[in-house]
Amino acid sequence: MAAADTLVPEKARSLDRLLKARSVVIVGASEKPGALGNSVLRNLERHGFAGDIHLINPKRPVIGGRQALGAIAELPQGVDAAVLAIPGAAVLGAIRELAQRGVGAAVIFSAGFAEGGEEGMAAQREVARIAAESGMVVEGPNCLGMVNYVDGVPLTFVETPAMRIDRPGVGIVSQSGAMAVVLGTVLMAKELGISISVSTGNEAASGVEDYLAYLLDEPNTHAIGMIVEQFRKPRIFLALAQKARAAGKQIVLLHPGKSSAARESAATHTGAMAGDWQVMKTLVTRVGVVLVDSIEELGDVLDLAIRAGRMAGGTAVLAESGAFKALTLDLCETIGLDLPIPADATAAALRAAVPDFIGVSNPMDLTAQSLVDPDLYRRTLTPLLADPAYGSVVLAIIQTDEMTACLKFEPIIETLRALRAEKPIIFAGLDDGAPVPPAYLSALRELSVAYFASPDRAFRAIAKLSAAVAASETGEGAPIAAALPHGGVIPEYRAKDVLRPIGIPFPRGGFAADVAAARRVAGEVGYPVVLKAQAQALSHKSDAGGVILNIADEAALEEAWARLFANVKAYDAGILLDGGLIEAMGARGTELIVGARNDPEWGPVILVGFGGVQAEILQDVRLLPPGLSRSEIVAELRALKSGALLDGWRGSPALDVDAVADLIANLGRLLEGTPEIREIDLNPVVVYPKGQGVAALDALILADEPAR
Repeated sequence: MAAADTLVPEKARSLDRLLKARSVVIVGASEKPGALGNSVLRNLERHGFAGDIHLINPKRPVIGGRQALGAIAELPQGVDAAVLAIPGAAVLGAIRELAQRGVGAAVIFSAGFAEGGEEGMAAQREVARIAAESGMVVEGPNCLGMVNYVDGVPLTFVETPAMRIDRPGVGIVSQSGAMAVVLGTVLMAKELGISISVSTGNEAASGVEDYLAYLLDEPNTHAIGMIVEQFRKPRIFLALAQKARAAGKQIVLLHPGKSSAARESAATHTGAMAGDWQVMKTLVTRVGVVLVDSIEELGDVLDLAIRAGRMAGGTAVLAESGAFKALTLDLCETIGLDLPIPADATAAALRAAVPDFIGVSNPMDLTAQSLVDPDLYRRTLTPLLADPAYGSVVLAIIQTDEMTACLKFEPIIETLRALRAEKPIIFAGLDDGAPVPPAYLSALRELSVAYFASPDRAFRAIAKLSAAVAASETGEGAPIAAALPHGGVIPEYRAKDVLRPIGIPFPRGGFAADVAAARRVAGEVGYPVVLKAQAQALSHKSDAGGVILNIADEAALEEAWARLFANVKAYDAGILLDGGLIEAMGARGTELIVGARNDPEWGPVILVGFGGVQAEILQDVRLLPPGLSRSEIVAELRALKSGALLDGWRGSPALDVDAVADLIANLGRLLEGTPEIREIDLNPVVVYPKGQGVAALDALILADEPAR
């Protein structure tokens, strides 16, 4: 949290000069309709901007009936914000002059900076330098500006409606200006208020983290929608997300990049399988961020976040079709939305409330009975809302036409007004496109009832919001700081020396630098043994013939020692072995791969999956954040595609899942306390029947080189 707290106060004060500007200068003001400078001026006038407006145009002394200045140098000192509606080539000179006049902030629309090659990148770096030296906030370049609907400050050329927020609103922070506009349109169509909308563009001198920090303290912002292609300060974002969760402000994030290929070249399996998007997903969802897949879903979840708040518990569904009931059960099982069976008392109350031909279940098919018995909605909603198992209720209604809509919406709205339910009620129309009078939708929304044009969208949004972590258990134990022998690849025998003291179990054995030491270790361990080649340059021993199994006696060990060195030499004559690791041959068990990665931007994550092809081809893996409790880790293990194997399958014994969870927890503590570790690979980890523990057969650590 400290990182976020150091960011907020200083930036918030300077961001006020942009987001709450009391004086504005338009550089490149124009009389021409459609010109950027003209559109900015029209927006300010439409919103009734009460502050001073200065216009800069060297060729026109009067624009729109307002006096214009010929140059930036003629500005009074200390104007709050400048909007640069000028070509990119003129931006640097303008920024320098604005800094000299003490302007507090600048919005740069022009493109052609970092995205325009080395010359553009150099220009963007210069903008950042000037901003840092002068204390100026720069939004952009390559952005569409911002709109503060609370205070009536529209610094954008996109035509915006002159509205002031009068209800809990959504803050928008988007790197893409076009997508910020699209999201704003989506939210307005849902009759949701928008507090502040910002597009950050190339983020030369201010980024999404800065505006998020500002919105967390903005009293009219109750939820925040974000569209981010790249986080430049991921750890600050995570700290801010924790602060948002504590404040009850839901962050909903659309972050493209899911389809990016994982790293093809990595020293460990973990590095190859834990791609950047997956790491981001694991850590942001841990701190309560809802991650969505589309603009549509972003709008849907924000709608629920504002009107329904935090979702907790299962969902009850009142529908009007038996076939739809079956479809709903299928979909909700797929998306992980819990539809609890009514409790005995609830079922009895429902049975008393409906005719005999209506079955009591969840979902519950009310048939078309409501057309002749409109009080049916009240009688069924009342017991469902009283049942603590249900955190929300969905009304899945067939609308058909205006007459049918009238017969259904009016008693539903009347019932909702009478009930004043504390739990969220969501309305979902089954027939998208049915002609529903807009007044009915407005009436629902005034009652904090979100309206969805299709049940699928409603269920998916509820599932997303319900899955957000409201309050998580914490794991036991403090971070572990370990001393590493060196940087780079740490070979198996030294990696095991680092990991064994923190509770990672390995087979009995020891390192030998020569064959005599190998005989001594094998004698202590007892035959049969395995012999493994050891060298910093040999990450994948099996590829080089560097693993020899089932060595039965001393004579076989001497032959294996010579063969091992010959194999590695034939594979790569440049690899010089430190020696060999001799370990007892272990009993067979179920193989897992367990790894850890300290992402340089996002921080530590743990990877676990079933070994062999299941991990690498079938991608049967889970990424876990550190700090999970044992029960949370066990739940993640059971969520693997092959998770049923852990609890016994077709007569096989249940496995020691708790021992796996303890191993994972210890790895997480190590990564948190030893940040110079980049990756750890334990492959395979053999899991034995319940009560018999686990054993990591191989280990590899990749660490930062020490600073010189």
